[in-house]
Amino acid sequence: MSAIQTPLIMLDLDGTLVDSAPDLTVAVDQMLIDLDRSPVGEGRVRQWVGNGAPMLVSRALSGVMEPDSKFRTGELFEAGYLSFLKHYAEANGKYAQLYPGVEEALNRWFDYKIPLAVVTNKPGVFTLPLLKSLRLSRYFHFILSGDSLPDKKPHPAQLNQIVEQLGANPEHCWMVGDSRNDVQAARAAGCKVACVNYGYNHGEAIELSEPDLLVSSLTSIEFVAQ
Repeated sequence: MSAIQTPLIMLDLDGTLVDSAPDLTVAVDQMLIDLDRSPVGEGRVRQWVGNGAPMLVSRALSGVMEPDSKFRTGELFEAGYLSFLKHYAEANGKYAQLYPGVEEALNRWFDYKIPLAVVTNKPGVFTLPLLKSLRLSRYFHFILSGDSLPDKKPHPAQLNQIVEQLGANPEHCWMVGDSRNDVQAARAAGCKVACVNYGYNHGEAIELSEPDLLVSSLTSIEFVAQ
């Protein structure tokens, strides 16, 4: 693969850099037990990850990908969300693992002096602790979480802010992720998008979202500074 010149690489966190499903499963299942419900296990949690913690809780409470409004607000949701936050604070980073090739790729891009950013829908209270626990925070010039701005992926606001702050041309910037949210956010921001084929995409093949580049490892992407 020929080298791709870019002034900026923005990376999703869960499902792209880190397999955090084991931590999230502990939190979801403990939440459901607190509410006298049956735990759902890691397989279902993996399908539900990707749209932020509130949606994950709503999906767990309803058992479906598109929960009714009664599972998104109200007493049950509030009790579930508070329980999830408590248990996830305890589990965050405890069982999560870097995907193969992540540290090698980040080291290479960092050495090339390419500005790196994390763009995630994970709440900020969990983002930095997870990055620190896995010794990733040192790589990143920008970190935007799901509650850093009023809008999160698939809205392009997070990407737009980083691109504008850097003063870069979005057409030459890359978003690297694992889901259709990443593809949609990148397209809306006018950026290029690369996707890994191993992450969380709600059970759908990521190639259906037609990213510019599809890889099985971050080490397959030869980015160099523009």
